[in-house]
Amino acid sequence: MAIEYLGLNAIEGPLVVIDGVRGAQYNEIVKFRVNRTEQKLGQVIAIEGDQAMVQVFDQTSAMSLNNTHTQFTGHGMEIELSPEISGRIFDGIGRPLDGLGEIHSTIKRDVNGDPLNPVSRIYPRDFIETGFSAIDGLMTLIRGQKLPIFSGDGMPHDQLAAQIVKQARLGKDSGEEFAVVFAAMGFKHDVADFFRRSFEESGAIDHVTMFVNTADDPVMERLITPRVALTAAEYLAYDLGKHVLVILTDMTSFCEALREVSSAKQEIPSRKGYPGYLYSELATIYERAGIVKGKDGSVTQIPILTMPNDDMTHPIPDLTGYITEGQIVLDRQLVGKNIYPPIGILPSLSRLMKDGIGAEYTREDHADVANQLFAAYSGAFEARSLASVIGEEELSDIDKTYLAFGEAFEKDFVGQAADETRTIAETLDLAWKLLSQFPRQELTRIDTAILDKYYHPKTEGGE
Repeated sequence: MAIEYLGLNAIEGPLVVIDGVRGAQYNEIVKFRVNRTEQKLGQVIAIEGDQAMVQVFDQTSAMSLNNTHTQFTGHGMEIELSPEISGRIFDGIGRPLDGLGEIHSTIKRDVNGDPLNPVSRIYPRDFIETGFSAIDGLMTLIRGQKLPIFSGDGMPHDQLAAQIVKQARLGKDSGEEFAVVFAAMGFKHDVADFFRRSFEESGAIDHVTMFVNTADDPVMERLITPRVALTAAEYLAYDLGKHVLVILTDMTSFCEALREVSSAKQEIPSRKGYPGYLYSELATIYERAGIVKGKDGSVTQIPILTMPNDDMTHPIPDLTGYITEGQIVLDRQLVGKNIYPPIGILPSLSRLMKDGIGAEYTREDHADVANQLFAAYSGAFEARSLASVIGEEELSDIDKTYLAFGEAFEKDFVGQAADETRTIAETLDLAWKLLSQFPRQELTRIDTAILDKYYHPKTEGGE
């Protein structure tokens, strides 16, 4: 029989301290009964002797030191799971927000996930088509990969995330099942409504499971939201055999919540005031992406974070870059040129791309074309720097070609309409169209056999 404790020792922000506790466990879920009827949840985060410190998943303003009843459940945070979670909208800890009722299931999973033996992982190979040329062509997303988007305040990462959800699909007309889990942390209500309307109007909501934590929700809920979302994704992938794309936005809000709670616990801060365990907290989230031996599905992650002051050396993007397999960096200069999506090509990369493209996965010319586009765009930057010193009219003919390529590449290849979706074949064909303005001898990154098949140089007055 569960023991119920009456009264609290202390309340400080989202934290409460309870004395005289027996048998409590770290990460154990605690139920509070306030004013006889109101129910709140919390999680044990520290134990010292018979004293337990609990983080509350709600406001603590109504809680009293004298008349709060506390019950320790004996288990960690769990959510109920069933195939019916697809197309549903939940709050940050898995309670329905769409008015469609509770999920009733015999399947319950701990949101912290089960330990995964690294040996059981399968190396990611197949790609996921996002419909964006800059991503699919140059920093290809591979099933089972974790590929973050580094953004900044005022950049269109919300619009980009919504469009990825609407148009992402498995490549090569795969007949396998695809699903999206979308987790929003610290969002304003109007932004949360934008995502909801966007998914509903496009019809994407049928295969999307949303978890929404708004800015006025408790800070503790924000810390549990990505874990709840990933638990749902693992169920869809490893129990139902679906290939699941998880979008976590904004991870900066998660880290800020972690710093706030750490400060309330009076822990010694590390860089920029964040706790020293920020790296391990991020790792426990990001490392839940992957493909498991013996399971049909996969979990792929796109975490989105806003870099404070656009600083890539800030602890959040810095540590994220250590854990993940590449990054997609949004460029404020491209935002100023009204180019969408404003993906900065040169600082972006996908470390798993090389093993998931080519004849077997995308097209035989993909790797060579990507290498040549990177080289040509780098040459365009050099031509721009030279033009700023000596003037554009003093450039050589080939430098002017690089300059023209750079402008066309940003406008026509990187830039897309907000409702435009491109297949990988369309992306590669567009790349060849842009590369055709160079003389053949400039295309040194492409194999001769590939050039013979795909290269069609422009001629005077046309193509």
